[in-house]
Amino acid sequence: MAMVPRFFEPPQGHYFLFGPRGTGKSTWLRQSFPDALWLDLLAPDLERRLAARPERLRELVAGAPEKPVVVVDEVQRVPALLTVVHQLIEEKAATRFVLTGSSARKLKAAGVDLLAGRAVVRTMHPFMAGELGDSFDLARALSHGLLPVVWDSAAPHDTLAAYVGLYVKEEVQAEALVRDLGGFQRFLEAISFSHAAVLNLTEVARECQVKRKTVEGYLGILEDLLLAFEVPVFTRRARRQLTSHPKLYFSDIGVFRALRPAGPLDRPEEVGGAALEGLVAQHLRAWIDYSRLDAELSFWRTRAGSEVDLVVYGPDVFAAIEVKHTAEVRRSDLRSLLSFHADYPEAELRLVYRGSETLEVEGVRCVPARAFLGGLVPGRPLA
Repeated sequence: MAMVPRFFEPPQGHYFLFGPRGTGKSTWLRQSFPDALWLDLLAPDLERRLAARPERLRELVAGAPEKPVVVVDEVQRVPALLTVVHQLIEEKAATRFVLTGSSARKLKAAGVDLLAGRAVVRTMHPFMAGELGDSFDLARALSHGLLPVVWDSAAPHDTLAAYVGLYVKEEVQAEALVRDLGGFQRFLEAISFSHAAVLNLTEVARECQVKRKTVEGYLGILEDLLLAFEVPVFTRRARRQLTSHPKLYFSDIGVFRALRPAGPLDRPEEVGGAALEGLVAQHLRAWIDYSRLDAELSFWRTRAGSEVDLVVYGPDVFAAIEVKHTAEVRRSDLRSLLSFHADYPEAELRLVYRGSETLEVEGVRCVPARAFLGGLVPGRPLA
């Protein structure tokens, strides 16, 4: 498959590039820095040698003076390397370091300070609709997500299943992050029902038949592996009583689909609605990040039950976004947005739906999902 141009723009100087496995970090870096000294820590022999003697990195860099860039892929596998990188940067070496990672957990556990700010941190997200252009297929994205490793596969369903299994085996089991792997797998299934929903860890713990504290630890693992993220409640200048619990989203909708068990009692619109909302959330998260916006992604929910799925708030943007898995816009679909607007008349209002027409209804811009997602281009306003 032809290389897909990415919206990601690298910073100058040294940087970390984080992102879940399969988001295309290595592919992008190999294309961008074809002459780099490449150290892939997924190679067992290299990982073993550098873990035994991290200062070997200094020798490798000194032995390749013609290489202007050094890429250390999956740096979290040998956190001690960062001490050597830090020393080389302090010595004003001409070499530029790019360090990738798919987990922040081992770096945190080792007390690593990410080079004391001498390297900035960036994130590579799954594909965005705007990156794929005309090849973007909404139905396909809702079924299998937008991880490049899955999108490019001839058998996406099997690749997605293998991808989730790889994380459980290589990242969780191999690193001994949990003692009870079976309990963690039950947690993954239970937490999939919390995708695009207000997070209730007590209920999840009850479903898994484990303590709430155990579930908190499991969720921390999921977030450290960059497979999920939480969205807080929007509380600025609150005029009503609001809920306090965050919402949860998987970082890619395909992971949600792979983990969410399907059965005869499932309503297609329920699963489809959560999938569409998650797809919009992951796009907004990437759009904020790639645009380098000083903005926060949140949601709004009152104790009375009014809820706006997503809110983007920052100095340059304030938008409330409701996502509906329907082909028609009904007046009742606008109710929560209009309630939000009554409290925040400064906000732009968007309703994203599965129809084909862009409409303006009671001051709410109603945009087809494909058009909204395709219009999310870094540096440009919302569609």
